[in-house]
Amino acid sequence: MLILGISAYYHDSAIALLEDDEILFAIQEERLSRKKGDERFPRLSIQNASTFLTKNVNGGGGENKHTTLNSSQDCLLDCIDAFVFYDKPFLKFERLLETYLTTAPKGFFSFLKAIPVWLKDKLFLKETLARELASVYSELYPHKSKSQIKAFKQKVYNNLYFSEHHISHAASAFYPSPFDESAILVMDGVGEWSTTTIAKGNSNDIQIYEELHFPHSLGLLYSAFTYYTGFKVNSGEYKVMGLAPYGVPKYVDLIKSHLIDIKDDGSFALNMRYFSYTYGLKMTNKAFDELFSHQKRTAESTLTQAHFDLAASIQVVTEEVMLKLARHALQHTNSKNLVLSGGVALNCVGNGKIYKQLKAEGLLENLWIQPASGDAGNALGCAMAFYYLECGNQRHPNNADSMQGSYLGVGYDDNEVESTLKTQGAIYERHDFENLINLTAQALNEGKVIGWHQGRCEFGPRALGARSIIGDPRNTTMQKTMNLKIKYRESFRPFAPSVLDSHISEWFELDCASPYMLLVAPVKSSKCYPMSESDTKLFGIEKLNVVRSEIPSVTHIDYSARIQSVHKATNPKYYALLQRFYELTSCPVLVNTSFNVRGEPIVCSPMDSFRCFMGTEMDMLVIEDFVLYKDAQSQENKTKFQNLKDSYELD
Repeated sequence: MLILGISAYYHDSAIALLEDDEILFAIQEERLSRKKGDERFPRLSIQNASTFLTKNVNGGGGENKHTTLNSSQDCLLDCIDAFVFYDKPFLKFERLLETYLTTAPKGFFSFLKAIPVWLKDKLFLKETLARELASVYSELYPHKSKSQIKAFKQKVYNNLYFSEHHISHAASAFYPSPFDESAILVMDGVGEWSTTTIAKGNSNDIQIYEELHFPHSLGLLYSAFTYYTGFKVNSGEYKVMGLAPYGVPKYVDLIKSHLIDIKDDGSFALNMRYFSYTYGLKMTNKAFDELFSHQKRTAESTLTQAHFDLAASIQVVTEEVMLKLARHALQHTNSKNLVLSGGVALNCVGNGKIYKQLKAEGLLENLWIQPASGDAGNALGCAMAFYYLECGNQRHPNNADSMQGSYLGVGYDDNEVESTLKTQGAIYERHDFENLINLTAQALNEGKVIGWHQGRCEFGPRALGARSIIGDPRNTTMQKTMNLKIKYRESFRPFAPSVLDSHISEWFELDCASPYMLLVAPVKSSKCYPMSESDTKLFGIEKLNVVRSEIPSVTHIDYSARIQSVHKATNPKYYALLQRFYELTSCPVLVNTSFNVRGEPIVCSPMDSFRCFMGTEMDMLVIEDFVLYKDAQSQENKTKFQNLKDSYELD
C-alpha cells in the first residue's frame, strides 16, 4: 500500500511517501524551491520523489524490494492508494471565524486579508489538492491523455483523506519511535484548535487524553518574544534559544505574574490583554510593550543586554511549562516512555531538561523526539495515522526508530554530480572512499572548513552529516570564522558537535543517543576550563571569546552543547570520517552546522552545494566521491557566486 502525506499552505510544506509501514521518501519543499519556509503546494517534492524513486527502485543496480512501485515502471503517482492531508481546513476556518467575531472590530483588516486566500485555495481544499496533483501528474507523464489525467484527478478526489493537526503530530512522534507504548506530548503554535496535546500510544493506537486550545499556546508565547526581540516568527525561535545563555532571567516573575498562569500539571492560560495575534498581524500590542519598558527590537538592530535578558527569561518559563507537561503526561498515561512533537519540541534545551530532570525523578526511562517536529513532519504523521488508525494495520516496533537517521530526501549519484561540476567549469578530483576520508580528516586537522555533501538529504531542520559544513572543534576561532565568513550570520549563534556514538558520555553529560541533534547537555567537566575572575565579569557578546573547553567551537557560553551522536548503521560515511579524525587527533568530535548561508534553505542538489561553496569562504567541498579546493577554482567562478549572501532574504 502506497500512501502520500502532504503538508502545505501555511509554512514548511512537505511530502512523505510510505509503502506500508516503511518510509520511502520525505522532503521539505524549501530544499528544492530554495525559498525558506516555502508554504506552497509541494509540487517539486512530488516530482523529485517520482524521479528519485523510479531511478533507484526500477533503475539499474538497485534492490527491487518495493513490489508496489515495480508494478509500474514510470508512473509513481498511479501506484498511490491514498492521499492524506495533515490537518482539517474546515475546523481551522471555524477557529479563524470564531476568533475574528470574538475580537471584532479589531480583527477586521486581518480578516479582509485572510478571507480571499481561504476562498481561493484553502476552504475548498479537496478540489485544490486534486487539481494540483493532476497538474503534477500531467507534467511528470506528458504521454498521458486528457482522459487519463481526468481519471487520475477523480482517483485523488475519491481517495483523499484529512487528518487532524495534532493527530498528525502525535502519529509522527509515536509510530516511528522504537516504543510499543508511550506517553505522547505535542506542543506547538496552533493546529485547528489544539495547541498542546497529551496522548497515549499503544501498539497501533493513539488515544487523546487532554488538550489545551487556542489562544492559549506555549508556541505562540515563545513566538511573541521572538517577534519582540526582532526575529522572524516561525523562523527565529531557535535564535532566541541560542541568545538566552547571554542573559539573566530577570523578567521571569513579570512574565508569570502578567502573561501566563501556569498550573502544577503544566496546563496554562495566557492573559490575552498583552497579545494581538488573535486579531492582528503582529504578535504583541501596546500593553506588552509597556510591560517591558518599550524595549522591542527592530530587526537587524543592535542586541542589548535587555534583549539577552528577555530571551533568558522566556526560555526559563518555557522550560518550566515543558517539564510540568512532560511530568504530567508520564504520570497520566502510566508510561516510562515519552515521545515529543510539535514546533516546541525543537527547543532542544527544554528537551535536555526534560530528559535529565524526569529521569532523575524516576518517571522517565526513554525519550524520543521526531526530528521533523514542525509542520513539515506532519506530512509523515498524517500518512502514518492513516495507515495505522484508519486502516487498522498492525505495528511491529523494534529497538531502532524507523526514521533511518532522517536521511529520507533526494540523493545524487556520481554521474549526476560530475555532470554538474563539468557544466560549471569546476576543478575537481575524484577519489575512492579510503582516500576521500583520509584527505578530509587531514584537512580538518589543518583547520580547513569543509562543505560535506553525501547521500540523501535530511528530513527536518537539522543538518545531520548529509548536507553539513564541518570543522575542527578544538580550533578557538572556528565559531567566529564560520559565523561571520561562511554563514554570514549573527556572531552569538552556537554550533553543534557531531560525536561518535561510542564517545558521547566521555565528552558530554549525556547517557543516551542523540542522533537528531535535539538534546542539549553540558560538556563533560573534565573537558572544561574554569573561567577567570575577569571572564566572569563579562556581559553579553563579550562572553563569546572565552575559551571554555577542549572543544571551544561547540561549547556554548553556559558550557552546554547541542549534541548529535553519529551512528555507523545510519550514516557510515560520516561515521568513518569522525573515526579517522579521532585516530588523527584523539578527538571524536566535529563542528557540524547546516550547509547554507543565512536565509538560505539547507542545500540539496550538487548545484546548490557548489554555489554555496563558491559564494563563501569555505576551503574545500567534498561531494560524493569528488573533492574541490577553493584555491584551485577559476576566478570566473569566484566572481560569479560572490554575491550569494545577498540572494536570500534574511531570516
